Amino acid sequence: MPALLARHTRTSVVATAAALAAGLLAALPSDAHAAPQGHRLVVAPTGAPRADDHGPGTVSRPLKTLAEAQRRAEVLAARGDGDVTVNLLSGTHRLTSPLRFGAADSGRDGHTVTWKAAPGAKPVVSGADPVTDWELDDPDKGIYKAHVGTGFDTRQLYVDGVPAQRARLALNRSDISLNPTGFTLDNSDLDHLATLPDQKRIELQAKLSFTNRFAPVESISGSRVVMQQPAWDNNTYGYDTIQSPFRTPTFWLLNSKSFLDEPGEWYLDTTAGTLYYKPLEGQDLESAQVELPRMETLLEVGGTYDEPAHDLRFQKMTFTGTTWLHPSSPNGYANQQTGAFITGVQPHRPADAFTSCAVGCRGFEGARNNWAQAPAAVQVSAADGITFADNRFVNLGSVGLGIGNDANAHATGVGLGAQNISVTRNTFTASAGGGIVVGGVRPDAHHPSDERMTNSDILIGNNRIFSTALEYLDQDGIFASYATRLTIEHNDVSDMPYTGIGIGYGWGANDPGGSPEYINRGLYDFQPIYDTPTTLTDLHVVGNHVSNVVHTMFDAGCIYTLSANPNGTIEENFCEDSGQLGLYFDEGSRYMTANRNVFLDTAGQWAHANNQHGNRTGDQTLIGNYATNPNITGLVDGERGNVVRDNTIFTSDNIPAEAREIMSNAGAAAPKSEGADDHVDVVT
Repeated sequence: MPALLARHTRTSVVATAAALAAGLLAALPSDAHAAPQGHRLVVAPTGAPRADDHGPGTVSRPLKTLAEAQRRAEVLAARGDGDVTVNLLSGTHRLTSPLRFGAADSGRDGHTVTWKAAPGAKPVVSGADPVTDWELDDPDKGIYKAHVGTGFDTRQLYVDGVPAQRARLALNRSDISLNPTGFTLDNSDLDHLATLPDQKRIELQAKLSFTNRFAPVESISGSRVVMQQPAWDNNTYGYDTIQSPFRTPTFWLLNSKSFLDEPGEWYLDTTAGTLYYKPLEGQDLESAQVELPRMETLLEVGGTYDEPAHDLRFQKMTFTGTTWLHPSSPNGYANQQTGAFITGVQPHRPADAFTSCAVGCRGFEGARNNWAQAPAAVQVSAADGITFADNRFVNLGSVGLGIGNDANAHATGVGLGAQNISVTRNTFTASAGGGIVVGGVRPDAHHPSDERMTNSDILIGNNRIFSTALEYLDQDGIFASYATRLTIEHNDVSDMPYTGIGIGYGWGANDPGGSPEYINRGLYDFQPIYDTPTTLTDLHVVGNHVSNVVHTMFDAGCIYTLSANPNGTIEENFCEDSGQLGLYFDEGSRYMTANRNVFLDTAGQWAHANNQHGNRTGDQTLIGNYATNPNITGLVDGERGNVVRDNTIFTSDNIPAEAREIMSNAGAAAPKSEGADDHVDVVT
């Protein structure tokens, strides 16, 4: 059952409410469709006729902007005399700045503020601008151009709902020789690179084993390519590095007009304000919907620990049209694992780190506690009683929804502290990053200095996450680092480059007593050995259907775990067609029970535990599971506290009845249809 606790209602005094009310309440009549003692505001999409921010905000005379709706909803909520509903009419609501929801925007006295589609409507909240007025630029190459203005940059372009590929040039590993400042070009066919303009906007992408890294170029002179710092230092530091990957790497150069040669590629000249695009076969730019994102976040839900955002609901909307610009900065994207990355100059990096730290070193351990997290387009932190239901998260530049991540991943500047959060029946797809990320990776996430920082009582249920993490290939469909009483149940997760569902972080190093492996590595020269548990406890992964994952990256599985998770359960999940593992207990994973799961056609072991090199992986219970791959490694009944028994190996043409039942019941329920009596709101 979901582990959500009853929400605590809070009454927050808003100092400005009285002043605002005097001038506004006369213009805020209750709508005919509102519930008794409730308030309703209606907002039209951008550019709609007869919309007016000075009007009453009704169906026939809707408001013009979401910003005005938010201002009025705050005043109504402060009255505390009923629920407040902001209805969005069909069409695209284009933002020029993010919507930030704090305590003042929250429900009062047991009431809720709800932002949702008007009955029968399909509103889209976007941070992008449409691109029109295309003209042919290069007839021979079939490249078109459009003027889009200057003063901004983006890493994304969406064409007919599909993320387009930035112009790129594939590099063979033999084409380059890596060195501490960059690389040399060993293929004379690449001599033209030295003549390219805007060299600082060119990037190297390195797809490795479990990391997918981006580093920008500083300059190209002759055969010498110098990379920007600290991106190059950080991408050649630690594990699965550019110069020492854990499998054969794939390299590209990105983001030069000269690379634009394949259908579906694009390039933005930020100086001239010109966008170039080579259409796919049969694609007509006269009718194609082309969206160019200019914003990095859409919704920022968060207050402070003293006054959190609370009692807010977001329902039946589409969130779309963002980018994320940090990887384009001199920091690049020095990915470490699952959306965490190194940024900034590392004080403990030795001068010879390109060689001495290519596969870890003491100095690298000193960086762990300052790793950053990729931000989400929709963010929730310092919040209590927040619901997302029946929404779509599509064509976003990073993670779709971030819940209680570290402060560096929240535009409010306040991270963690997400409590009583419900995320149900949403869809996440076709974005640069993963679907949902819960929790942080820095010390306050696992051992909070203020107990109000603890992420707790969170439900992720009946969502569909598929075909996403298209640029940041290291990210999961659903990932949860440190949380207390988190339930991930009956979700569909499919077509992901890396892990489907990932839980836990820290490699066991932050658990009570620490990890002998990290004593040897020198981590505890930089942090304490904790004697108390982390906030990761009572995390339940139940009834999910995870399919077609780990077909791009490596060292992953349908369900992946790290560190101790007391009272954790992994039950009645259906994993099929994993490119590597089914159930992967990585370093320090302990105290979990995996019962009655089905693993069909996993390329590797149906279950594997990394118990090497002194880490404390163990204390797992695996009973009553079903698998077509007979292999299991690192998990032996009676060793390291493990219980492994009564698991069944079967073939796909002879599936046991109980396994069939588990497979049938796994995954999200059918989408809820509109009720027969729902009316449709339109502007008349």
